[in-house]
Amino acid sequence: MGGFPTLLYKELLRFWKVSFQTVAAPVLTAVLYLLIFGHVLEDHVKVFDQIGYTSFLIPGLVMMSVLQNAFANSSSSLIQSKITGNLVFLLVTPLSHWAWFVAYVGASVVRGVVVGSGVLLVTMWFAPLHVANPLWIVVFTLMGAAMMGALGLVAGLWAEKFDQIAAFQNFIIMPMTFLSGVFYSVGSLPPFWQAASHLNPFFYMIDGFRYGFFGAADAAPWLSLAIVGASFIALSLLTLTLLR
Repeated sequence: MGGFPTLLYKELLRFWKVSFQTVAAPVLTAVLYLLIFGHVLEDHVKVFDQIGYTSFLIPGLVMMSVLQNAFANSSSSLIQSKITGNLVFLLVTPLSHWAWFVAYVGASVVRGVVVGSGVLLVTMWFAPLHVANPLWIVVFTLMGAAMMGALGLVAGLWAEKFDQIAAFQNFIIMPMTFLSGVFYSVGSLPPFWQAASHLNPFFYMIDGFRYGFFGAADAAPWLSLAIVGASFIALSLLTLTLLR
């Protein structure tokens, strides 16, 4: 683990050097979602009987931004290193698979938190937002970002070209994120789709994160924590095995 801080620093610099693309652009995308969906549905949708739709939407957009950018950070780093050929300079170092895992996932968590904080700071002016339990917010943010960072490593190790990473993101990450209750309450769905949503681990990450703001959610927060924690442990073991 001796070289872990250097690898982490390199990964942090990698996305921060192009922060206009890696931080500012996702924040702008989330604001556009808020303006469009919030403006159209604010007067037509009420969630949990007392929460306005725009207020409900903000935590979902924040967590969606955290998850998508955490995944993009580790997956894009590995595939770029493969294609440009500079991955060899990491392979010849005496870094352990643990050092790789902690550095790549750690950088993904930082990017996810930075983007999510930016989305929250910009969007919180559009609707009243109260914090019921900040500890739940922190726990689900860190666990969700770490889980997606590990999943990005799996995708980066598997892919050999950008097309495969794009397919992984467009056909797995994006649908699971959009169908996890970001823009709606799962409780408002028909029974079949409610049951299908409860098979999606992304739902529990977003629902648990939203519970930290409102003290209300579609699933019990401890159940969400258990499922997200188990998913993170399983995915981390898989990632460490592949790295080793």
